Amino acid sequence: MTKGKWIAAAAAGTAAVAAAAYYLNDRNAEKPDYDLLIEEGPFALRAYPAMIVAETEQPGQREIALGNGFRMLADYVFARSRPGDKLAMTAPVMQRPANREDRWITRFVMPKKLELADLPAPAAGVELRELPARKLAAVRFSGAVDPATLAAKETALNEWLVGRGLEPAGPVEYAFYNSPFIPGVLRRNEVLIAVD
Repeated sequence: MTKGKWIAAAAAGTAAVAAAAYYLNDRNAEKPDYDLLIEEGPFALRAYPAMIVAETEQPGQREIALGNGFRMLADYVFARSRPGDKLAMTAPVMQRPANREDRWITRFVMPKKLELADLPAPAAGVELRELPARKLAAVRFSGAVDPATLAAKETALNEWLVGRGLEPAGPVEYAFYNSPFIPGVLRRNEVLIAVD
């Protein structure tokens, strides 16, 4: 084997180990509890309890706003933008359109064991808030996330809601459970819509 092939093989091996480590970390990250009310293939209706989130609103296209929002929230969680200890990373990273055009809200769910009063004050641009208990319809899918895929999944979820006589009660939301280092086929993504 030539030197170049050895280097390429070593790099591929390192990347595989890193991806495996990220995948295991993603799988072990705390996720919100919910009661499963309906499950039909990739579709589900879930009842979530109230939860505390850290959120930030960012301008721009969805992907750019997600990246900028993720960095701001990660700086809060890992105590880079505030004093004190790190918080545990949770999944998923959530995103939804803001009430203003070309702006997006990105959210991290805070660890369940912490109350609002227990959480450190965030730096400017990040807010803590409690989301009320709610029912969310979800469609789960794997792979890369692009505008066409998200639009198709949202359409499919709305059709599923109509077929069950359920009414949307809020804007579409997205949930991303894995780091970008995870291969697309192993990623868990969801489109969510609150229902009455």
